[in-house]
Amino acid sequence: MTSQKAPEAEGLVSLGFAAVDWIEHYLCHGPGDVQGEDLVIDDEMYAFIVRAYELDPITGRRKVNRAFLSRPKGRAKSELAGALVCFEALGPCRLDGFDADGDPVGRPQTYPFIRCLATEENQSGNTYDNVTAMLDHLGERFGDEFPGLDLGRSAQTSSRIYIEGGGEIVPSTSSGAAKDGGKETFAVFDETHLYVLPELRAMHKTVRRNLVKRRAAQPWSLETSTMYAVGESSVAEATHEYAKAVKAGKVKDGGLLFDHRQAPHVEDLHDDAALLPALEYVYGDAAGWMDLQRIASDMREPDTDPADARRYFLNQPGTASAKAFDRARWEELARPEFVVPDGEAIVVGFDGARWRDATALVATHLSSGHQWPLGIWEAPANKQAAETWEVPEHEVTEALQNAFNTWRVVRVYADPPWWEETIAAWQGRWGEALVANWWTHRNRPMAFALRAYRTAMAAGEISHDGDEALAQHIGHAVKRDARVRDDDGKPMWTIHKDRHDSPRKIDAAMAGCLSWEARRDAIAAGEMRENSAYVWVD
Repeated sequence: MTSQKAPEAEGLVSLGFAAVDWIEHYLCHGPGDVQGEDLVIDDEMYAFIVRAYELDPITGRRKVNRAFLSRPKGRAKSELAGALVCFEALGPCRLDGFDADGDPVGRPQTYPFIRCLATEENQSGNTYDNVTAMLDHLGERFGDEFPGLDLGRSAQTSSRIYIEGGGEIVPSTSSGAAKDGGKETFAVFDETHLYVLPELRAMHKTVRRNLVKRRAAQPWSLETSTMYAVGESSVAEATHEYAKAVKAGKVKDGGLLFDHRQAPHVEDLHDDAALLPALEYVYGDAAGWMDLQRIASDMREPDTDPADARRYFLNQPGTASAKAFDRARWEELARPEFVVPDGEAIVVGFDGARWRDATALVATHLSSGHQWPLGIWEAPANKQAAETWEVPEHEVTEALQNAFNTWRVVRVYADPPWWEETIAAWQGRWGEALVANWWTHRNRPMAFALRAYRTAMAAGEISHDGDEALAQHIGHAVKRDARVRDDDGKPMWTIHKDRHDSPRKIDAAMAGCLSWEARRDAIAAGEMRENSAYVWVD
């Protein structure tokens, strides 16, 4: 069997050739600028479909049990998934025998039960939106061939699709994935780089486990995604690790098709001579209709995280260590000419290791939000010397005592690990009501504190004395998924170093955040005083 559109798929025994013919005959483009127009599968996606429907020439059974399609943002992955859902529901998607030329002939699935998985409650998901648009079009043009197709009151409000003779297409979230008894014949997991929460990973595992129950139906699943952030433990990352283990021969191939297209490395995103060819490569057949110049421009916007830009548009596995704070913005906030008058109310944040790393005390002026380090202690750059280095505890306590002697310290937030006895001594000297243990390992409060700190920077509510070491720590801090979401359901983050043994310290950034959190709490508690009424006037 040959194909002019997918020469790399020539010679395969596959129902994918028939799948493409069926899709192009019956379906249209889903929601978007070309909605309703005839759907034409490009060569790149044609080859993927052929491989996804490859058959064992001896047994005639499907060779692919699990497919993963990784492409950059805007590559119409959800539309392709929607087209395959329609084909699995109504088309000749399972082997019925071979014709006189030895080519496979398909038949429709017996009682197809197809699940389109979404990430959030009350959201049908991009795949299902494409399915309803395509089947609405199919019903209008080919209703006589597919009588009894029931989308509900309308395609726009559809919440379940029924197929005459038995069969359903269902959009599901994590709470609904286990409610139908495991009848799936096909499942689509869209954008699995977003499946980072435990309930989403459990949903993926539950549905994939269900897919083994109907042997005669030869069920399979499709994951579509842009590349993931390394370290977030997303389903996409787990699938990639599985694919690498299969390739290395560490685990037996269970029928995985891993189709990932990634741009070559681009050192400087502002270099169009390198960036545009990389975008043209990663978008493949879609490069002809994508606005690559616009994408390149968006990748360089000041509010676009370069790590996210590389993941979404170059389709490169990124890092969960995207910069937490904008170093350039921090430097804009420097007010070295301002010196907090003696006796003014201040708060202090403390964070750090005791050995081989760094420790910091950062103060914040209660009324103005001006920050400065009371002290930053870093291990020597020389590794051998750093191994035996310890923070001089007496200097830390002396710096804090000097702050109490100079200003009116109203709160101290201190992270206790390795410093429990020292902090207890501070509490004995200045009182537990003033010196508080503030544990930074608590993901939710830490994530909210960091968000408030970053927001204050963006809004210009904070200033600082221009200290270079503090600026470096601010610039070194990188994001780590906090495994929690805010009240709007958005993922949150904490901070860490770019790697465990990194020489780039972040302790002063954490101390600055704790200091800012102490200021917020002090103001909320009414601790602002009339003699601390200094405010910035731009």
